[in-house]
Amino acid sequence: MLRILSHPDCARHQTPTEHPESPARLAAAMRSLERMNNVHFRQASPVDEATLRLVHTPHHIDYIKGLDSGGKAEAIDPDTWFGPGTLQAALLAAGAAVDAVDHVMDDRCQRAFAVVRPPGHHAESYRAMGFCIFNNIVLAAARALAAHGLERIAICDFDVHHGNGTEEIVSGNEEILFASSHQSPLFPDSGDPETTLGGNIHNATLPPGATSDAFRDVWLSQLLPRVAAFKPQLVLVSAGFDGHNADPLAQLRLKDDDYFWIGQELRKIADTHARGRLVASLEGGYDLNALERSVQAFADALV
Repeated sequence: MLRILSHPDCARHQTPTEHPESPARLAAAMRSLERMNNVHFRQASPVDEATLRLVHTPHHIDYIKGLDSGGKAEAIDPDTWFGPGTLQAALLAAGAAVDAVDHVMDDRCQRAFAVVRPPGHHAESYRAMGFCIFNNIVLAAARALAAHGLERIAICDFDVHHGNGTEEIVSGNEEILFASSHQSPLFPDSGDPETTLGGNIHNATLPPGATSDAFRDVWLSQLLPRVAAFKPQLVLVSAGFDGHNADPLAQLRLKDDDYFWIGQELRKIADTHARGRLVASLEGGYDLNALERSVQAFADALV
């Protein structure tokens, strides 16, 4: 059984009409899951202030909570927008990832998927960026460490963009291993394996035009062995589907089956080392048809 954590108010985060991170993404992802058997849906609750402060600076939290959109969407930076429904959506997106950790750690389910927006892996400790307000997946890790007493957590990120926010927050934290594959060059122009700081960070880059074979090779030869050697007690996944060959924001050539494959591989590590405990949180994916199919392929691997 796969538990899905989400909330209708995640769709209330409004962006300009042509912005790729739109409410339609949430609808596409949920359509795919609603067709599946062996999934169970739960409404998320907003993340609490104490958990936010485990990851983000007081200045960032106060800045976001203090924004007044004046009834319309306004840009925080060239990519990231804030509107009347954004704060509640961001608190729920983070809360869904945190709730998912509680569900798997309390043995209410083995695997859970926070299907939410806005995404999170570009948000740094002190600022929003790259469509992201709070760092949902690191908040999930912080919850697992603080409330459930874990000592080894792996965050695996296969979004086409490097999770610069995740790296900035967890770098040097020996309780968290971060493994990421991503296209380079590409926004946010970080994640170079040659300049990585922190022995707990493992980056693998893929050039524009890289295919399924290259994607699977970097995970099989570089990233999965390091994750397995870490023997995580919980596997967290930044699940971004914008490496698909139909996606408009990048140039990898992944297919639906690649997301089933990576889901299976991460599930195997969770089964071997973490009593099956795996939590994923939705990141990118901007072609709606590809997103719908890819989410279902990934979820199929988890159930």
